[in-house]
Amino acid sequence: MERGYSWARYWPCLLLLCALACSSSGDDGDTTTPPTVDPRFTAPEAGEELSGGGTTVFETSPNAFGLSARNMSAERRTDFLVGNSFFEQNWVIAPASTEARDGLGPLFNARSCSSCHLRDGRGRPPENPGDALVSMLFRLSVPGEDANGGPLGDPIYGTQLNGASIPGVAPEGFGEVQYEEISGTYSDGETYSLRRPTYSISDPAYGSFREDLLISPRVAPAMIGLGLLEFIPADTILAAADPDDANGDGISGKANFVWDVEAGETVLGRFGWKSNQPDIRQQTAGAFLGDIGITSSLFPTENCSDAQQDCVAAPNGGEPELSANTLDKVVFYSRTLAVPARRDVGAANVLNGKRMFYESGCTDCHTPKYTTATLEDFPELSEQLIWPYTDLLLHDMGEGLADGRPDFLANGSEWRTPPLWGIGLNETVSGHDNLLHDGRARGFAEAILWHGGEAEAAKEAFRTMPKSDRDDLIAFLRSL
Repeated sequence: MERGYSWARYWPCLLLLCALACSSSGDDGDTTTPPTVDPRFTAPEAGEELSGGGTTVFETSPNAFGLSARNMSAERRTDFLVGNSFFEQNWVIAPASTEARDGLGPLFNARSCSSCHLRDGRGRPPENPGDALVSMLFRLSVPGEDANGGPLGDPIYGTQLNGASIPGVAPEGFGEVQYEEISGTYSDGETYSLRRPTYSISDPAYGSFREDLLISPRVAPAMIGLGLLEFIPADTILAAADPDDANGDGISGKANFVWDVEAGETVLGRFGWKSNQPDIRQQTAGAFLGDIGITSSLFPTENCSDAQQDCVAAPNGGEPELSANTLDKVVFYSRTLAVPARRDVGAANVLNGKRMFYESGCTDCHTPKYTTATLEDFPELSEQLIWPYTDLLLHDMGEGLADGRPDFLANGSEWRTPPLWGIGLNETVSGHDNLLHDGRARGFAEAILWHGGEAEAAKEAFRTMPKSDRDDLIAFLRSL
């Protein structure tokens, strides 16, 4: 006789199995859905490793900052190389047989652009007390504003101290840095030490400085990705500004508006430690004059005051000394230096460090990504998804980092958010790990611990997080 199956006889067992299955999903039958994990912290985002979009180069050697945009044509790379040659080679005293490169000084800080931007990297303060400033300079001013709303220079020494000169002209003076160690403690009991700098000027050659002189030290920033930053749409930058902290989040990013020499008007500032330069062309021409003593069509007058008659009477290398063609080539070079790709972007500790960076509020100022404008003249830089980690805005960084020196709309405690791309290769390229505007920080942890003002909460989040998370956050920064 055929054997049949009756579901009725098994129904009690099935009910019991269902009950057991449901009870195993949580205590007392709790079926709460686990929290969703942000996918940005479990895997790299699309294109995240390409910090400079299509310009990105895959290079980790000491020359990682010195390469042209990867998507540049061979024809345009010739202009890049010409600009590089003028960036790298020393200028000489006029008159000279090398007419294209004469006119050094009479007062200056360096003989070439690369003297400060070694391998296109970051400058540093002097290593030892008494050492000369090489890739660091002192901005000078006195209270008040010039005719265009910028810093008012010292009546004798102007807006920048020049510690070198040609024969027959005395250097203006010598900048000095002294440090005091100050100690602190993480919440887990680990101690740290920060070095607090004091700045002074010795041996002024042309008379005493004003008693109310303001000094602001600046190290040379890295040169990578400048053109990409220049072509972030202004509306995008301004949309993120919140000068009155209208949203109440404690972050009040402010745009600086500065004088554009060629346009003859006030425009958005983007470059310099206080966003006091509108574009790379003016930044470049200003550095040629202030740092090397080379005049240009933008700045045609030698950097000499009436009290410096030997400087005024010194021979020059032409009027102006920097030809329009040479300036164009150096600007092109500066605009198209590539950004290196990130490393270890998918490593577990780097992804956790990225989470710490975001959750600590660091991205409130260090905005991760943008898309550049559509550009006909610079196809390499056009419509690129980039990851610079900056908002190009001014933020109050607290008394600890204040220089007390206003610069257009930037007050004495405000600084531009510096881009972080490439920062993990700083030691490889520049031979040191000094960070911040004056290089006082010896590595990432010290740089974070100097943050104050609007960044106080982010600094405290870092100081109080477990050591493993601090290490991971630094691993994330090293990957940039």
